[in-house]
Amino acid sequence: MSACEFVRAFADGLSPRAVIEATLSHIAATNPRLNAIVTLDEAGALAAADASARRWRDRRPASALDGVPITVKDNILVAGLRATWGSRLYRDFVPDEDELPVRRLREAGAIILGKTNVPELTLHGYTDNALFGTTGNPWDPALTPGGSSGGAVAAVASGMCTLALATDGGGSIRRPAAHTGLVGFKPSRDTVARGKGFPAILGEFEVIGPIARCAEDVLAAMDVIAAPAWSRLMAEPLTPRPRVAYVSTFGRAPVDPFIRDVIEGTIARARALGLDVETLSPFTLADPLDAVWPVVSQTGVAWLLERHPGWQGQVGSAIAEMEAAGRRLTARDYLDALDQVAALCRSFDALFAQYDFLITPSAAAMPWPATESHPAVIDGQSVGPRGHAVFTAIANALGLPAISLPCIIPDGALPVGLQVIAGSGHDGWLMKFAREYEGRLFTHRWPNVLPGV
Repeated sequence: MSACEFVRAFADGLSPRAVIEATLSHIAATNPRLNAIVTLDEAGALAAADASARRWRDRRPASALDGVPITVKDNILVAGLRATWGSRLYRDFVPDEDELPVRRLREAGAIILGKTNVPELTLHGYTDNALFGTTGNPWDPALTPGGSSGGAVAAVASGMCTLALATDGGGSIRRPAAHTGLVGFKPSRDTVARGKGFPAILGEFEVIGPIARCAEDVLAAMDVIAAPAWSRLMAEPLTPRPRVAYVSTFGRAPVDPFIRDVIEGTIARARALGLDVETLSPFTLADPLDAVWPVVSQTGVAWLLERHPGWQGQVGSAIAEMEAAGRRLTARDYLDALDQVAALCRSFDALFAQYDFLITPSAAAMPWPATESHPAVIDGQSVGPRGHAVFTAIANALGLPAISLPCIIPDGALPVGLQVIAGSGHDGWLMKFAREYEGRLFTHRWPNVLPGV
């Protein structure tokens, strides 16, 4: 059941306690295969469910999420629950207060089940770390669900929770959602206030957003975690005939042929429904970002580890390499990167003056083996660590709202996601578009996660 279906059932007498008991039973059967939830708070979840049940009996629910089971990504702080950020640096850290979106969810009556797995410092496109190990994709546990929100999407797609609170610093919500057949939403910069949390090594590029199985649930989550700004964003009416630009790839970046075919089929259906979609090719506006991204992430790692004397031996080799590269960069390099981002903003402002939405694939590659950091080859071409991630980081750099929506695919195929990006502050347009075309262009299917079923 979706979050909104649960709430309607609670209003009709379904007990949140029964839902959480069933959910915990399902987690016990499913999580050992996937390794999605790394810290489980059974006692806290049951106590919160009892409190929710009392509110529903009194016909006084706290919100449209009261009683709904959710998980929180392990780089977001939840009071009393270990927050490791996937690193041995924080293996024993237990915060004493909630990060602001968590507090808002708790006050709204949502049931916090626990924390979901991440790669170390949430800086990789797969989900594995030295503390908890590898997370598998519910569609095939031998494959990755992506990263860095791999544990979050694995939990939602497998039915271990209904909603997941996650972060997106370069596509960390959208690409994993694409790999698991979910809806993953990255809000505009500053839409979801965070409060106190881990050091912001990606600066303003990283935001908090929800992962769900349908647009209705994303809307319900945003209404809680982005209040009061969200009601103002949703008040903006969507034009009856939005102008859409479609880009099959950035520059010459390779895309898996199956993804390319699925997206092309979705675009054809969109045009058949009357959407005004213009193909832009070649598309090189985002090319300068390739030089920006390493500067931001590597300097962020070097800055963080400088605050941890004796960090050597406590982080993985990939993080150590990023620290060494970041230490060699200068303030001039960082300011030059920010200057390139400002130029990109001007270019994309001009693009969104012509179009309401930009459509791309969410990811350039299908899921790869779960223990490998990235696919080395896409469509016969060698690629680097972010070859699979070429489409998503532009929305982070420019602070734009973006969503990954699960495409209609043949039976037996792994999921494919389509990314839609809107201009700055047009989160409401984006969600109205997703809601309007859900079911006609986008769908959800359940993977079989229990052996023998």
